[in-house]
Amino acid sequence: MTLSKQNILFLVILFLLAACGFQLRGQVASLPFKSLHITAPEGQTIGMDLERAVGASSTTKVVASAVEAEATLEIISAGIERKIVSLSGGGRVRDFNLIYLVVYRLVDTQGIEIVPNTEITLTRILPYLDAQILAKEAEEQLLKKDMQADAIQQIIWRLSAIKISS
Repeated sequence: MTLSKQNILFLVILFLLAACGFQLRGQVASLPFKSLHITAPEGQTIGMDLERAVGASSTTKVVASAVEAEATLEIISAGIERKIVSLSGGGRVRDFNLIYLVVYRLVDTQGIEIVPNTEITLTRILPYLDAQILAKEAEEQLLKKDMQADAIQQIIWRLSAIKISS
């Protein structure tokens, strides 16, 4: 069986990607805990989304109470803010900055902070046109969901980097 140059090139690229630690977006990194409890402010969807993302991991189980968990991830606050970036010559808004801010901390079973209050800030620019109000509202909602998903991914990556001494 002979391999063509194209197949050999494909295999080399595949091995290089595997060697550099490449992972598909959305893959959950391995967390250093067997069980994790997640708390979030009422009315925020970030808690449920975090539970889903961590639950997708084969190594960490999300538990319902802090007593059963090795660690508790507390989402202290999560919110979005709109700021005007630029105005037109007529005084109308042309661009908004959407700012998504999440503050979280991680504590162990004794209540000792493993990770102190940590802030994640994400910013997206939303061009605005009065003629496209409904479309811009839908775009803003999509950007908010995207920023929340990005924040969840960053939290998981940061938690996966923690080294816990036994």
